[in-house]
Amino acid sequence: MDVPTWAPSLTDGVVTLRRHTPEDRDGVLAQCRDPQTQRWTSVPVPYRMEDAEEFLARREEQWRTGRFLAFAVETDGRFAGTVDLRPNGRGSAEVGYGLGPWARGRGVMTRSLRLLLGWGFDALDLEVVHWRAVAGNWASRRAAWKVGFRVEGLVRGLLPDRTGTLDAWIGSLRRDEPLEPAHPWHTPPELAGDGVRLRGHRDTDVMRIAEAGADARTQLWLPQLPSPYTMQDAVVHVEDVREQQAAGRSMFWAVTPPDRDDLAGEVGLVGLAAPSGAGELGYWAHPDARGRGLTSQAVHLAARYALRPVPDGGLGLRRLVIRVAEGNTASEQVALRAGFQPSGTDREAELLRDGTAVDLRRYDLTATDLT
Repeated sequence: MDVPTWAPSLTDGVVTLRRHTPEDRDGVLAQCRDPQTQRWTSVPVPYRMEDAEEFLARREEQWRTGRFLAFAVETDGRFAGTVDLRPNGRGSAEVGYGLGPWARGRGVMTRSLRLLLGWGFDALDLEVVHWRAVAGNWASRRAAWKVGFRVEGLVRGLLPDRTGTLDAWIGSLRRDEPLEPAHPWHTPPELAGDGVRLRGHRDTDVMRIAEAGADARTQLWLPQLPSPYTMQDAVVHVEDVREQQAAGRSMFWAVTPPDRDDLAGEVGLVGLAAPSGAGELGYWAHPDARGRGLTSQAVHLAARYALRPVPDGGLGLRRLVIRVAEGNTASEQVALRAGFQPSGTDREAELLRDGTAVDLRRYDLTATDLT
């Protein structure tokens, strides 16, 4: 590995990576005083001008050691943030990055990371680059996903915090992998139909999720749920929804009436990462939303979106399956009203909370059925 003694300039015509200068101090100060930067990184709090000046003063010296190779990000003639590589001398490095608030949401970080990683694999002869971020830092994870990083998992207590350690995601990118997403990141589109609306989950949904999860009927037919079901369980559920969608495995919607935003239930498509072109659809309703036709309409909307061809704005799936426990007649009626047809039985496939094994009845719908 032949590391230059100071940062070279790299550009794609829109974004430039260059060496830091003392004139960057106001930009560094603004970035590190930003609440999101302070929430997800270990910058000093409060962050002072002296901290920014010290950060800039150390950049050239750290380049010469070859252990912390940081570039200033510039766009529109203005300092926008910092990206860096931290080689370990064994053909791998860790990446770090951050932008000031004004530069976010414009594709600046994606361009910056492609410049940085391309240079690192070439000039430093790296074989693999690793990425880490505090679990829950979805902006950092999405930036990593856009340039091809694959999230390997969650490591408990991996990253130091001002008060201890925090759980963190970790991912990797190898030199022979394209700097493009390795899999879909499913973002549920808003769908509207006859008397119902489907939207993505929000943090404000947790109270209604907790109420539904604690309901006796929900507990009976969804035996995998924690019991008792608490607000913390609902928080974990919303985060798991985001995780499944970010990993390209599932897509979920919150169901609401058309004239209110209160969560009335949930519809989910799972198994989307399988190459078969098939998926499974599941759903549940809040107790005060039952018997109003909301869930049937929601399943109807979600199923047709899933089976619609990609050029027509759908997911392009070939087949959907709903599995319903024997005795759950309300759920069976939802499937039938949404156009699904009986297609078989999996005997004693579900174990209820009291230990009773019940059959699961299958209902399916295919893209051919719709055409």
